[in-house]
Amino acid sequence: QEGVERAYQSWLVGREGERQIVRDRRGNIIRDLAPIKTAQMGGNLALSLDLKIQYLAHRELAAAIKLNKAKGGSVVVLDAKTGEILALANQPNFNPNNRHNYKPEPMRNRAVIDTFEPGSTVKPFVAAAVLERGLFHPDSVLDTPQTWRVGNKLVRDEHPHPRMTVSEIIQKSSNVGAVKMAMSLTPQQFWEVLHRSGFGEKPGSGFPGESSGRLRDPATWRPIEHATMAYGYGLSVSLLQLTRAYMAFANDGEVMPLSFLKREPQEVVGERVFSPSVAREVRAMMETVTQEGGTGTRTRVPGYRVAGKTGTAHKLVNGRYAADRYLASFIGMAPASNPRLIIGVVIDEPTGGAYYGGSVAGPVFAQVMAASLRQLALPPDAPETATQMTHNSLPLPMAAGKGV
Repeated sequence: QEGVERAYQSWLVGREGERQIVRDRRGNIIRDLAPIKTAQMGGNLALSLDLKIQYLAHRELAAAIKLNKAKGGSVVVLDAKTGEILALANQPNFNPNNRHNYKPEPMRNRAVIDTFEPGSTVKPFVAAAVLERGLFHPDSVLDTPQTWRVGNKLVRDEHPHPRMTVSEIIQKSSNVGAVKMAMSLTPQQFWEVLHRSGFGEKPGSGFPGESSGRLRDPATWRPIEHATMAYGYGLSVSLLQLTRAYMAFANDGEVMPLSFLKREPQEVVGERVFSPSVAREVRAMMETVTQEGGTGTRTRVPGYRVAGKTGTAHKLVNGRYAADRYLASFIGMAPASNPRLIIGVVIDEPTGGAYYGGSVAGPVFAQVMAASLRQLALPPDAPETATQMTHNSLPLPMAAGKGV
Protein backbone atom coordinates (compact mmCIF):
# COMPACT_ATOMS: atom_id res chain seq x y z
CA GLN A 1 0.00 0.00 0.00
CA GLU A 2 1.14 3.50 -0.82
CA GLY A 3 -0.05 7.09 -0.73
CA VAL A 4 -3.66 8.02 -0.03
CA GLU A 5 -4.76 4.38 0.27
CA ARG A 6 -2.21 3.84 3.02
CA ALA A 7 -3.14 7.08 4.78
CA TYR A 8 -6.85 6.20 4.92
CA GLN A 9 -6.55 2.41 5.30
CA SER A 10 -8.54 2.21 8.55
CA TRP A 11 -11.39 4.22 7.01
CA LEU A 12 -11.47 2.16 3.83
CA VAL A 13 -11.43 -1.34 5.39
CA GLY A 14 -14.10 -0.70 8.01
CA ARG A 15 -14.37 -2.85 11.12
CA GLU A 16 -15.31 -6.46 11.71
CA GLY A 17 -18.17 -7.20 14.10
CA GLU A 18 -18.32 -9.67 17.00
CA ARG A 19 -21.24 -11.69 18.40
CA GLN A 20 -21.65 -14.04 21.32
CA ILE A 21 -22.74 -17.45 20.09
CA VAL A 22 -23.03 -21.08 21.19
CA ARG A 23 -21.61 -23.90 19.05
CA ASP A 24 -22.07 -27.65 19.30
CA ARG A 25 -19.14 -30.01 19.43
CA ARG A 26 -19.04 -30.09 15.63
CA GLY A 27 -18.63 -26.32 15.44
CA ASN A 28 -22.14 -25.57 14.22
CA ILE A 29 -23.83 -22.45 15.56
CA ILE A 30 -26.84 -23.50 17.62
CA ARG A 31 -27.63 -20.22 19.36
CA ASP A 32 -26.96 -16.54 18.65
CA LEU A 33 -26.89 -14.86 22.04
CA ALA A 34 -26.02 -11.18 21.60
CA PRO A 35 -23.95 -8.73 19.57
CA ILE A 36 -20.68 -7.63 21.21
CA LYS A 37 -19.37 -5.21 18.60
CA THR A 38 -21.29 -3.98 15.57
CA ALA A 39 -19.63 -4.40 12.19
CA GLN A 40 -18.87 -1.24 10.25
CA MET A 41 -18.65 -1.10 6.49
CA GLY A 42 -15.62 0.52 4.92
CA GLY A 43 -16.07 4.12 3.88
CA ASN A 44 -15.73 5.71 0.46
CA LEU A 45 -13.24 8.43 -0.44
CA ALA A 46 -13.85 11.04 -3.13
CA LEU A 47 -10.41 12.18 -4.27
CA SER A 48 -9.81 15.79 -5.20
CA LEU A 49 -7.64 14.77 -8.16
CA ASP A 50 -9.06 15.85 -11.52
CA LEU A 51 -8.25 13.07 -13.99
CA LYS A 52 -8.02 15.39 -17.01
CA ILE A 53 -5.77 17.87 -15.23
CA GLN A 54 -3.70 14.99 -13.85
CA TYR A 55 -3.27 13.62 -17.38
CA LEU A 56 -2.26 17.05 -18.71
CA ALA A 57 0.28 17.54 -15.93
CA HIS A 58 1.75 14.09 -16.58
CA ARG A 59 1.87 14.64 -20.35
CA GLU A 60 3.47 18.09 -20.28
CA LEU A 61 5.98 17.12 -17.61
CA ALA A 62 7.06 14.05 -19.58
CA ALA A 63 7.44 16.20 -22.72
CA ALA A 64 9.53 18.77 -20.83
CA ILE A 65 11.81 16.12 -19.35
CA LYS A 66 12.44 14.72 -22.83
CA LEU A 67 12.87 18.13 -24.49
CA ASN A 68 15.28 19.44 -21.86
CA LYS A 69 17.10 16.12 -21.36
CA ALA A 70 16.40 16.43 -17.65
CA LYS A 71 16.89 13.96 -14.83
CA GLY A 72 13.36 14.34 -13.50
CA GLY A 73 10.70 16.77 -12.36
CA SER A 74 7.36 17.34 -10.67
CA VAL A 75 4.13 19.31 -11.15
CA VAL A 76 1.57 20.25 -8.47
CA VAL A 77 -1.84 21.82 -9.21
CA LEU A 78 -3.83 23.30 -6.31
CA ASP A 79 -7.29 24.83 -6.02
CA ALA A 80 -6.49 28.09 -4.24
CA LYS A 81 -9.99 28.45 -2.80
CA THR A 82 -10.35 25.00 -1.22
CA GLY A 83 -6.79 23.71 -0.84
CA GLU A 84 -7.69 20.65 -2.92
CA ILE A 85 -4.83 18.96 -4.75
CA LEU A 86 -6.10 18.65 -8.33
CA ALA A 87 -3.00 17.04 -9.85
CA LEU A 88 0.38 15.76 -8.76
CA ALA A 89 2.76 14.36 -11.38
CA ASN A 90 6.33 13.09 -11.12
CA GLN A 91 8.99 11.95 -13.56
CA PRO A 92 10.40 9.37 -13.66
CA ASN A 93 7.31 7.44 -12.59
CA PHE A 94 6.11 3.85 -12.62
CA ASN A 95 3.07 1.77 -13.55
CA PRO A 96 1.59 0.28 -10.34
CA ASN A 97 -0.01 -2.48 -12.44
CA ASN A 98 3.43 -3.76 -13.46
CA ARG A 99 5.77 -4.24 -10.51
CA HIS A 100 8.11 -6.73 -12.15
CA ASN A 101 11.71 -5.53 -12.05
CA TYR A 102 10.66 -2.20 -10.53
CA LYS A 103 13.14 0.01 -8.75
CA PRO A 104 12.30 2.00 -5.59
CA GLU A 105 13.48 5.32 -7.07
CA PRO A 106 10.57 5.93 -9.51
CA MET A 107 8.03 4.94 -6.83
CA ARG A 108 8.95 7.89 -4.62
CA ASN A 109 6.43 10.73 -4.70
CA ARG A 110 8.99 13.43 -5.39
CA ALA A 111 6.62 16.40 -5.17
CA VAL A 112 5.74 15.47 -1.59
CA ILE A 113 8.93 13.84 -0.27
CA ASP A 114 11.94 15.31 -2.12
CA THR A 115 13.27 18.70 -1.05
CA PHE A 116 15.33 21.29 -2.92
CA GLU A 117 16.64 24.81 -2.45
CA PRO A 118 13.92 27.05 -3.93
CA GLY A 119 16.15 29.71 -5.50
CA SER A 120 14.42 32.93 -6.52
CA THR A 121 10.91 31.59 -5.88
CA VAL A 122 11.48 32.70 -2.26
CA LYS A 123 11.85 36.39 -3.23
CA PRO A 124 8.12 37.23 -3.06
CA PHE A 125 8.22 36.31 0.64
CA VAL A 126 11.12 38.73 1.14
CA ALA A 127 9.07 41.47 -0.51
CA ALA A 128 6.04 40.61 1.63
CA ALA A 129 8.15 40.74 4.79
CA VAL A 130 9.47 44.26 4.18
CA LEU A 131 6.13 45.59 2.91
CA GLU A 132 4.40 44.21 5.99
CA ARG A 133 6.74 46.12 8.31
CA GLY A 134 6.51 49.31 6.27
CA LEU A 135 10.24 49.28 5.52
CA PHE A 136 9.64 49.64 1.77
CA HIS A 137 6.79 50.20 -0.69
CA PRO A 138 6.37 48.63 -4.15
CA ASP A 139 7.77 51.78 -5.77
CA SER A 140 10.62 52.33 -3.28
CA VAL A 141 13.93 52.65 -5.14
CA LEU A 142 17.06 50.77 -4.07
CA ASP A 143 20.62 50.97 -5.33
CA THR A 144 21.30 47.58 -6.89
CA PRO A 145 24.88 47.29 -8.16
CA GLN A 146 25.67 44.10 -10.05
CA THR A 147 27.77 42.89 -7.11
CA TRP A 148 27.36 43.61 -3.42
CA ARG A 149 29.59 42.47 -0.58
CA VAL A 150 28.29 40.70 2.51
CA GLY A 151 31.24 40.07 4.82
CA ASN A 152 33.92 38.53 2.63
CA LYS A 153 31.42 37.14 0.10
CA LEU A 154 29.99 38.73 -3.04
CA VAL A 155 26.33 38.60 -4.04
CA ARG A 156 25.93 38.86 -7.82
CA ASP A 157 23.21 39.67 -10.33
CA GLU A 158 23.11 38.12 -13.78
CA HIS A 159 22.54 41.50 -15.47
CA PRO A 160 23.36 45.09 -14.41
CA HIS A 161 20.47 47.22 -13.13
CA PRO A 162 21.99 50.06 -11.06
CA ARG A 163 18.70 51.18 -9.48
CA MET A 164 15.41 49.32 -9.16
CA THR A 165 12.10 49.61 -7.37
CA VAL A 166 10.96 46.78 -5.13
CA SER A 167 8.55 45.70 -7.87
CA GLU A 168 11.36 45.67 -10.45
CA ILE A 169 13.54 43.60 -8.11
CA ILE A 170 10.87 40.89 -8.27
CA GLN A 171 10.28 41.34 -12.01
CA LYS A 172 13.99 41.14 -12.89
CA SER A 173 14.77 38.67 -10.06
CA SER A 174 17.63 40.72 -8.60
CA ASN A 175 19.67 38.85 -6.01
CA VAL A 176 21.31 42.05 -4.79
CA GLY A 177 17.95 43.78 -4.38
CA ALA A 178 16.45 40.81 -2.54
CA VAL A 179 19.45 40.64 -0.21
CA LYS A 180 19.27 44.35 0.57
CA MET A 181 15.59 43.99 1.46
CA ALA A 182 16.19 40.88 3.58
CA MET A 183 19.10 42.49 5.44
CA SER A 184 16.80 45.32 6.51
CA LEU A 185 15.06 42.68 8.64
CA THR A 186 16.52 40.96 11.67
CA PRO A 187 17.09 37.20 11.25
CA GLN A 188 14.18 36.59 13.62
CA GLN A 189 11.83 38.82 11.60
CA PHE A 190 12.79 37.12 8.32
CA TRP A 191 12.47 33.66 9.89
CA GLU A 192 9.03 34.47 11.27
CA VAL A 193 7.68 35.31 7.82
CA LEU A 194 9.13 32.16 6.27
CA HIS A 195 7.92 29.96 9.12
CA ARG A 196 4.45 31.51 9.04
CA SER A 197 4.35 30.77 5.31
CA GLY A 198 4.96 27.07 5.95
CA PHE A 199 8.72 26.77 5.47
CA GLY A 200 10.17 24.23 7.89
CA GLU A 201 6.71 22.69 8.51
CA LYS A 202 4.97 19.73 6.91
CA PRO A 203 2.34 20.98 4.45
CA GLY A 204 -0.37 18.90 6.14
CA SER A 205 -1.78 17.01 3.16
CA GLY A 206 -1.94 13.75 5.11
CA PHE A 207 0.21 12.00 2.51
CA PRO A 208 2.59 9.51 4.18
CA GLY A 209 6.20 10.65 4.30
CA GLU A 210 5.61 14.29 3.40
CA SER A 211 8.65 16.44 4.07
CA SER A 212 8.92 19.53 6.26
CA GLY A 213 11.99 20.81 4.42
CA ARG A 214 14.66 22.72 6.31
CA LEU A 215 14.56 26.15 7.93
CA ARG A 216 17.28 26.70 10.50
CA ASP A 217 16.94 28.50 13.82
CA PRO A 218 17.61 32.21 13.08
CA ALA A 219 19.93 32.40 16.10
CA THR A 220 22.43 30.30 14.12
CA TRP A 221 22.41 32.42 10.95
CA ARG A 222 25.63 34.11 9.91
CA PRO A 223 25.25 37.31 7.84
CA ILE A 224 26.01 35.49 4.57
CA GLU A 225 23.36 32.86 5.38
CA HIS A 226 20.85 35.61 6.14
CA ALA A 227 21.73 37.04 2.72
CA THR A 228 21.61 33.84 0.65
CA MET A 229 18.23 32.85 2.05
CA ALA A 230 16.86 35.96 0.35
CA TYR A 231 17.43 34.26 -3.00
CA GLY A 232 16.65 30.74 -1.93
CA TYR A 233 19.87 29.10 -0.74
CA GLY A 234 20.39 27.65 2.73
CA LEU A 235 16.82 26.42 3.16
CA SER A 236 14.88 23.63 1.47
CA VAL A 237 11.28 22.82 0.59
CA SER A 238 9.21 20.21 -1.19
CA LEU A 239 7.32 21.33 -4.29
CA LEU A 240 3.98 20.72 -2.55
CA GLN A 241 5.14 22.80 0.42
CA LEU A 242 6.31 25.70 -1.78
CA THR A 243 3.19 25.69 -3.96
CA ARG A 244 1.03 25.74 -0.83
CA ALA A 245 2.97 28.75 0.50
CA TYR A 246 2.04 30.73 -2.63
CA MET A 247 -1.61 30.30 -1.67
CA ALA A 248 -1.17 33.31 0.62
CA PHE A 249 -0.62 35.54 -2.42
CA ALA A 250 -3.54 33.98 -4.32
CA ASN A 251 -6.02 34.28 -1.42
CA ASP A 252 -5.33 37.83 -0.27
CA GLY A 253 -3.15 36.62 2.58
CA GLU A 254 -4.85 33.37 3.63
CA VAL A 255 -3.55 29.80 3.24
CA MET A 256 -6.05 26.94 3.05
CA PRO A 257 -5.28 23.48 4.49
CA LEU A 258 -4.31 20.98 1.80
CA SER A 259 -6.41 17.94 0.97
CA PHE A 260 -6.31 14.98 -1.40
CA LEU A 261 -10.06 14.60 -0.74
CA LYS A 262 -12.92 16.46 -2.39
CA ARG A 263 -14.51 19.19 -0.28
CA GLU A 264 -16.67 22.28 -0.57
CA PRO A 265 -15.32 25.83 -0.10
CA GLN A 266 -17.63 26.44 2.86
CA GLU A 267 -15.98 23.52 4.68
CA VAL A 268 -12.56 25.19 4.63
CA VAL A 269 -11.15 27.65 7.15
CA GLY A 270 -7.95 29.40 6.13
CA GLU A 271 -5.01 30.67 8.16
CA ARG A 272 -3.96 34.30 7.74
CA VAL A 273 -0.31 34.78 6.78
CA PHE A 274 -0.24 38.32 5.32
CA SER A 275 -2.63 41.25 5.29
CA PRO A 276 -4.87 41.44 2.20
CA SER A 277 -3.13 44.62 1.01
CA VAL A 278 0.38 43.12 1.25
CA ALA A 279 -0.71 39.93 -0.52
CA ARG A 280 -2.30 41.90 -3.36
CA GLU A 281 0.77 44.15 -3.72
CA VAL A 282 3.09 41.15 -4.01
CA ARG A 283 0.71 39.44 -6.46
CA ALA A 284 0.81 42.57 -8.62
CA MET A 285 4.63 42.42 -8.57
CA MET A 286 4.55 38.78 -9.60
CA GLU A 287 2.24 39.66 -12.47
CA THR A 288 5.02 41.87 -13.90
CA VAL A 289 7.28 38.78 -13.91
CA THR A 290 5.14 37.31 -16.70
CA GLN A 291 5.01 40.53 -18.70
CA GLU A 292 7.55 42.00 -21.13
CA GLY A 293 10.79 42.69 -19.29
CA GLY A 294 10.16 39.96 -16.70
CA THR A 295 11.88 36.61 -16.31
CA GLY A 296 8.70 34.60 -16.92
CA THR A 297 7.33 35.71 -20.29
CA ARG A 298 6.98 32.08 -21.41
CA THR A 299 4.46 31.43 -18.65
CA ARG A 300 1.75 33.61 -20.19
CA VAL A 301 -1.67 32.15 -20.96
CA PRO A 302 -3.73 33.81 -23.73
CA GLY A 303 -6.89 35.37 -22.33
CA TYR A 304 -5.75 35.32 -18.70
CA ARG A 305 -3.61 37.37 -16.37
CA VAL A 306 -0.86 35.29 -14.78
CA ALA A 307 1.24 36.03 -11.69
CA GLY A 308 4.21 33.99 -10.53
CA LYS A 309 7.92 33.75 -9.90
CA THR A 310 10.76 31.98 -11.66
CA GLY A 311 13.55 30.15 -9.86
CA THR A 312 16.93 28.82 -10.98
CA ALA A 313 19.22 27.22 -8.40
CA HIS A 314 22.56 25.45 -8.57
CA LYS A 315 22.35 21.93 -7.13
CA LEU A 316 24.32 20.93 -4.08
CA VAL A 317 26.48 17.90 -4.97
CA ASN A 318 28.76 16.30 -2.37
CA GLY A 319 28.67 19.42 -0.23
CA ARG A 320 29.48 21.86 -3.07
CA TYR A 321 27.35 23.75 -5.55
CA ALA A 322 27.82 22.26 -9.01
CA ALA A 323 28.51 24.85 -11.70
CA ASP A 324 26.56 22.95 -14.37
CA ARG A 325 23.69 21.29 -12.48
CA TYR A 326 20.50 23.25 -11.97
CA LEU A 327 16.98 23.08 -10.64
CA ALA A 328 14.58 25.14 -12.76
CA SER A 329 11.25 26.11 -11.22
CA PHE A 330 8.17 28.27 -11.59
CA ILE A 331 5.28 28.79 -9.18
CA GLY A 332 2.33 30.76 -10.52
CA MET A 333 -1.38 31.45 -10.35
CA ALA A 334 -4.29 32.46 -12.56
CA PRO A 335 -6.56 34.26 -13.21
CA ALA A 336 -4.38 36.83 -11.45
CA SER A 337 -7.34 39.15 -10.82
CA ASN A 338 -8.82 36.48 -8.51
CA PRO A 339 -6.65 33.35 -8.60
CA ARG A 340 -8.35 29.97 -8.58
CA LEU A 341 -5.43 27.74 -9.59
CA ILE A 342 -1.83 27.60 -8.36
CA ILE A 343 0.66 25.45 -10.25
CA GLY A 344 4.19 24.58 -9.17
CA VAL A 345 6.74 23.09 -11.58
CA VAL A 346 10.30 21.97 -10.92
CA ILE A 347 12.67 20.40 -13.47
CA ASP A 348 15.74 18.60 -12.13
CA GLU A 349 19.03 18.95 -14.02
CA PRO A 350 17.97 20.14 -17.49
CA THR A 351 20.86 19.51 -19.89
CA GLY A 352 19.30 20.43 -23.22
CA GLY A 353 20.81 23.93 -23.37
CA ALA A 354 18.27 26.05 -21.47
CA TYR A 355 18.26 25.88 -17.68
CA TYR A 356 16.51 29.01 -16.38
CA GLY A 357 13.21 28.51 -14.59
CA GLY A 358 11.36 30.75 -17.03
CA SER A 359 12.66 28.82 -20.04
CA VAL A 360 12.38 25.26 -18.73
CA ALA A 361 9.63 25.13 -16.10
CA GLY A 362 7.67 28.11 -17.45
CA PRO A 363 6.30 26.46 -20.62
CA VAL A 364 5.09 23.44 -18.61
CA PHE A 365 3.20 25.81 -16.32
CA ALA A 366 1.67 27.65 -19.29
CA GLN A 367 0.45 24.47 -20.99
CA VAL A 368 -1.03 22.91 -17.86
CA MET A 369 -2.57 26.18 -16.68
CA ALA A 370 -4.17 26.96 -20.04
CA ALA A 371 -5.86 23.57 -20.26
CA SER A 372 -6.82 23.51 -16.57
CA LEU A 373 -8.53 26.91 -16.77
CA ARG A 374 -10.61 25.65 -19.69
CA GLN A 375 -11.30 22.34 -17.96
CA LEU A 376 -12.79 24.24 -15.00
CA ALA A 377 -14.55 26.72 -17.34
CA LEU A 378 -13.01 29.73 -15.60
CA PRO A 379 -13.78 32.95 -17.49
CA PRO A 380 -10.86 34.95 -18.96
CA ASP A 381 -9.82 38.10 -17.10
CA ALA A 382 -7.78 39.45 -20.03
CA PRO A 383 -9.86 38.50 -23.10
CA GLU A 384 -8.01 41.02 -25.26
CA THR A 385 -4.94 38.75 -25.12
CA ALA A 386 -6.77 35.63 -26.26
CA THR A 387 -5.61 34.21 -29.59
CA GLN A 388 -7.00 31.16 -31.35
CA MET A 389 -8.13 29.38 -28.20
CA THR A 390 -11.34 27.37 -28.18
CA HIS A 391 -13.13 25.88 -25.20
CA ASN A 392 -12.44 22.28 -26.15
CA SER A 393 -8.96 22.51 -27.64
CA LEU A 394 -5.93 21.16 -25.82
CA PRO A 395 -2.67 23.13 -25.87
CA LEU A 396 -0.19 22.18 -28.54
CA PRO A 397 2.78 20.05 -27.49
CA MET A 398 5.74 22.03 -26.22
CA ALA A 399 8.10 23.30 -28.88
CA ALA A 400 11.83 23.58 -28.48
CA GLY A 401 13.36 27.00 -27.97
CA LYS A 402 15.07 29.21 -25.47
CA GLY A 403 13.70 32.10 -23.51
CA VAL A 404 14.44 34.08 -20.40
